[in-house]
Amino acid sequence: MGYKKVCRFCEKGARKIDYKDGNTLERCLTDRGKILPRRATGTCARHQRQLSRAIKRARHVALVPYISGYYD
Repeated sequence: MGYKKVCRFCEKGARKIDYKDGNTLERCLTDRGKILPRRATGTCARHQRQLSRAIKRARHVALVPYISGYYD
């Protein structure tokens, strides 16, 4: 059995995930722009909900692409 992944947001003591922090959000996306699941990132349930909400808001204001690699 593998080790249990630890939520990187809990480690940093993050209270909220900011939608304007594009670098952090892009680490939780696939190369195609999909949101990575909890089992892949090790994010806890509370931060995964905040993360998905932040990614959707960032997509809406064009800070993170909806689909990446579409025109490659």
